[in-house]
Amino acid sequence: MSNVVLVDDHVLLRNGLASLIESFGNYKVLFEANNGKAFIEKLNPKALPELVLMDINMPEMDGYETCLWLKNNYPDIKVLALSMYDNENAVIRMFKAGAKGYILKDCEPAELRAALKAVITKGFYYSEMVTGKLIHTINTLDENNSQAKNIIKLNDREITFLKLACTELTYKEIADKMFVSPRTIDGYRDDLFEKLNIKTRVGLVMYAIKNGIITL
Repeated sequence: MSNVVLVDDHVLLRNGLASLIESFGNYKVLFEANNGKAFIEKLNPKALPELVLMDINMPEMDGYETCLWLKNNYPDIKVLALSMYDNENAVIRMFKAGAKGYILKDCEPAELRAALKAVITKGFYYSEMVTGKLIHTINTLDENNSQAKNIIKLNDREITFLKLACTELTYKEIADKMFVSPRTIDGYRDDLFEKLNIKTRVGLVMYAIKNGIITL
């Protein structure tokens, strides 16, 4: 049984979500809160939730602030953002604040169920909407970030590959751009997966954003 907390200032929506989540089975809603401040006040260090379903736009303390507070104080608690906002800035800000997933309030119950399961079992949930927003944002950024080398210990080729992996180019197209074979690109990718403890290309994108290789 996984313990969940709901943080949203819309009472009717929150109550409906609580009933829906518990109807999935294997989930127990520990408590509900109107905003981040109320959530922190109700949080019991001796009975922490595994996951917090977090709205963004709330009075007193919004989702960005609350998510960042959790990241700094209880990093093991996973946050799934649930919002009406589908713009790129909201998505990126929540992930940078520590959210492990992001879904919209008008999603189908099946997607909510899948997102809850993914965040708890895999540690993350990237929907097609989120992946699309990330890729689109990356494509609009300046790829020449001179600070990248100073922030993490990757060599020039790895940094170049990582930047290109944050675009819509296929691995074969990346190989062409870097004037190497697809097998060499596979090697770069696998080495980064192992070095950064990442399993997916989306994970590489998130790593690049969080570590300043791509700046927002």
